[in-house]
Amino acid sequence: MTAKIIAVVNQKGGAGKTTTTMQLAGTITRRGYKVMVVDADPQGSATRWAASAEDSTPFPASVIGLSAANEKVHREVKKFIEDYDVIIIDCPPAADSPVPQSALIVADLALVPILPSPLDMWAAVGIKQVIEHCSTINDALQARLILNQAQAKTTLSHESIEVLSEFGIPLTKTQIAQRQIYRQSAAFGVTVHDLGKASAAVKEIEALVDEVFAVLNLKRNKKQ
Repeated sequence: MTAKIIAVVNQKGGAGKTTTTMQLAGTITRRGYKVMVVDADPQGSATRWAASAEDSTPFPASVIGLSAANEKVHREVKKFIEDYDVIIIDCPPAADSPVPQSALIVADLALVPILPSPLDMWAAVGIKQVIEHCSTINDALQARLILNQAQAKTTLSHESIEVLSEFGIPLTKTQIAQRQIYRQSAAFGVTVHDLGKASAAVKEIEALVDEVFAVLNLKRNKKQ
């Protein structure tokens, strides 16, 4: 099987692209899949995340830096599709870079983390346009919005869900809450699984992976 490719994209920074990328990568690896993260952001956040891991327990997925490839990221990614089950591309903000368009040309799924704020939702219109444009080239491309740093009982989160449900890109049922454990996992180079196996964050990420697998038609565990 050639790799399923996920591009994590947004029009602006600070939406949680790297957190989404690394939590998904580590969790999918735990399910028996061979995963590679492509760090296509010049800031190198995914690379630094993996480098923060202890030598004795390295980050479970491979991480490769390809930010220098710019608009040719899709060509570089194609070189690895026979070697991995899943490739996740952590993209820089689309407003500043040609990389997201390049990634979306080869992606099976675009994931768009979005914060529950008017500014972020306005900015998301731009990435929607990029995804729609790339869909004319890559007709297999699917997309999902992920509400990130959600606070379940706030009016803003509730209103955000209402707005995003009519956005034109399906919203995942799973919301990623605002939790300190996500920042901690970056600092230690791990996923939330390594910081508390029964935590609410683990349940969130596992549920999100289930949704991603349903879109990509992947089995819950590779050995099944």
